[in-house]
Amino acid sequence: MFVGVGAAAASMALPTALAAPAAPSQDAERARINAWFDARYREQLAFSPISRSYQGDKTDYDKIDDLSEEAADRQLDWQRRSVEQLKAGFDRAVLPVDAQLSYDLWIYQYEEAAAAAKFRRNVYLFDQLFGSHTRLPQFLMSIHKVDEPADIDAYIARIGGIARAELQLLEIAKRNAAAGSRVPRFAYAAMIPQARALITGAPFTTEGKSAVWTDVETKIDGLVKAGKIDGAKADAYRTAAAKALTESWQPAYEALIAWFESELPKADAVATGVGKNPNGQAYYAMMLASSTTTDLTADQVHQIGLDEVKRIRGEMEAIKQKVGFTGTLQQFFTFMREDDRFYYPNTDAGRQAYIDAATAHIAFMKTKLPDYFGILPKADVVVKRVESYREVPGGAQHYLMSSPDGSRPGVFYAHLADMRAMPIPQLEVIAYHEALPGHHMNFAIAQELTDIPNFRRFLYINAFQEGWGLYTERFGKEVGAYKDPYSDFGRLTTEIWRAIRLVVDTGLHAKGWTEEEAVAYFTENSPAAANQIRSEVQRYIVMPGQATGYKIGMIRILALRRKAEAVLGDRFDIRGFHDTILGQGQMPLDLLERRVDQWIAVRKAG
Repeated sequence: MFVGVGAAAASMALPTALAAPAAPSQDAERARINAWFDARYREQLAFSPISRSYQGDKTDYDKIDDLSEEAADRQLDWQRRSVEQLKAGFDRAVLPVDAQLSYDLWIYQYEEAAAAAKFRRNVYLFDQLFGSHTRLPQFLMSIHKVDEPADIDAYIARIGGIARAELQLLEIAKRNAAAGSRVPRFAYAAMIPQARALITGAPFTTEGKSAVWTDVETKIDGLVKAGKIDGAKADAYRTAAAKALTESWQPAYEALIAWFESELPKADAVATGVGKNPNGQAYYAMMLASSTTTDLTADQVHQIGLDEVKRIRGEMEAIKQKVGFTGTLQQFFTFMREDDRFYYPNTDAGRQAYIDAATAHIAFMKTKLPDYFGILPKADVVVKRVESYREVPGGAQHYLMSSPDGSRPGVFYAHLADMRAMPIPQLEVIAYHEALPGHHMNFAIAQELTDIPNFRRFLYINAFQEGWGLYTERFGKEVGAYKDPYSDFGRLTTEIWRAIRLVVDTGLHAKGWTEEEAVAYFTENSPAAANQIRSEVQRYIVMPGQATGYKIGMIRILALRRKAEAVLGDRFDIRGFHDTILGQGQMPLDLLERRVDQWIAVRKAG
């Protein structure tokens, strides 16, 4: 468990002396605009009971978001009007620096939403990795805590709410498919069994228990053990939950499955990107801008990727020589991909060994962080296997954020269905990326801040958070990680993987590459396991642009650090730099650069 040092450390990163000493009018304006932001954010959260639950707030605990297009229109109109109010009510020029950042971020959120709304018909709402058919059940089972009897009442109500939301999304997905935007055949082939798994077992079928029913029983039994309900009340809750599941949840999932099955033969057997879809090139340009928070074109991103792949291959050659391998780099890739020493057994013991090793790497990093960070998260982070109903062999490992009060730890999730898709040399670096000092540091610190408006504590900016995750992989070398040269090669494997993403993502969506062409390029330039490569390429196909944020964000953060080191010399402070990056929440890369420049100016002035 970490001990945070709170807002005091955050202010060390960007001292209040920047505005300073602040005139009373600036203090008053800061207080006034922050109160305005918090009031507007409360209004915004009313659109999303799910977001409230992620934040540990039980307001509207029995509700699921309205996911209709009409509701999306209402929210976008609310955002537009809020921006008009902001501009009319506050003069940005007289605000202190921190309030100016909040002002810009509020407008940025609206502009992003407005840009995305123009491409509503291009969106893939269901996919094999992060589709709503698995994400909403995961939310219910992982995030909806049951502490009191009222919470299980809310849980049962949310069963029906999820069924309604899935049907709302299904109607939109049908419109999008009719407009020419449907995921490739491989996605439907994966989604059908995923959806079936969520209505297999009790109370839907006679053999075994479904994941959701196991969760229901566990949470009801918890209330019994706590002495908060008796056996009769527990039975009544089980009956009510079974009724909601069989009468609402099951029909909704049967409708999803029927549509997935009807779409599968219509979908592309030869998968490619969204560029071929109606308005697809413009949609991809918007997604690229959103994912990188830059104005880089697809051609520019593609070239950056090619250059980075070439550079990293040179570093890989050096390690190949260090371990005494005499063949070509491509032969070394094959050796790393196929040799049994680089994999845990495909058994429960092997899976537990993977989780134990990741946990040990995180524990090592915990001992190093105080020397490099002034702000540390209060919430802990744990390693878990992805739930069986949504596990994909070779699927991307990922992070689920902690609760703001630290009572629910962050989770580093690993797909362990196929241990041959989980190479040991990549284990250490991925633990640092997903947990510490990567995503968990990023999200937990932001949520725990007390000196910024609440909306900023929960912002998600792809290039920032993924760029930070990739930066921390490289940072591990600074603290003595990757002692095994094969583990260091694993670090380079994940870095070249992110550089490959720049090439492959733009290749698929802007240059007309097929899945097989993307797999071939990936395989030629990476020792990643074959199933891992296939899963990754399929991820990029259904999530256009998202994978480009990692390397673009990392490159910018590294450039900012080098600038700070060059300008400040002996006055450069690594703890202050890291706290400047993390100490005010997430933001687009241009605003991050402005913040770092301000920190540099303060340090330079002494």
